[in-house]
Amino acid sequence: MKNILAFAGSNSLDSINKQLAIYASELVEDVEVTILDLNDFDLPIYSKHLEAKEGIPDNAKNFHKYIKDTDGIVLSLAENNGAYSAVFKNLFDWMSRLEQKTFLGKPMLLMSTSPGGRGGASVLAMALSRFPTHDAKIAADFSLPSFNDKFANGEITDSEFDAKLKQAAELFQKEL
Repeated sequence: MKNILAFAGSNSLDSINKQLAIYASELVEDVEVTILDLNDFDLPIYSKHLEAKEGIPDNAKNFHKYIKDTDGIVLSLAENNGAYSAVFKNLFDWMSRLEQKTFLGKPMLLMSTSPGGRGGASVLAMALSRFPTHDAKIAADFSLPSFNDKFANGEITDSEFDAKLKQAAELFQKEL
C-alpha cells in the first residue's frame, strides 16, 4: 500500500490549511496517510553560522526522512503577508541544506486556503514557481477561497470547489 504525507505549512494550532490537507488526503484512495504537524518539528531560525557551529538539527533530518519515506505529499500552505509562513520557510531552508532537491521527485498535491477571497493565491503562485526547482512533481494544485464560508465539519461545503478538489485528488492519485 502506498503512503502519503499530509501537512500544512503552518504552526497554527487550529490551522485551516491543516484541515484542508487532512480532508484532501481522505479523498485519495487505497493509501496510508501520515499527518504531520510542524509544531512537532521545532527548529532554530536558519543561519549558515548556526549550521557551521551545530550542524543540521535532528528535527529537520526527521522531517526530511518522512519525505524520503513517502510516496506522495499533500501540502496546504498558509499565506502570511503574501508568502510562506515563517515556520514553513524555516523548515524548508533547513531541509534544503540536507538535500537541495528537497521534495525528491515525490508527487505533490499543492494547495492553499485563507479566510479571504483569494484563497492564498500569492503563496500558491510562489510555491508553483519555486517547488519544481526543488524537485516537487506537482500533480495538481488547488486553492480554496473564503474558507470559513466553504468548509465545515471536516469537508468542503461548496459543491463546485469540492468537485475541483476531488478532481485534483484524482490527478494526484494517478501520479502515485
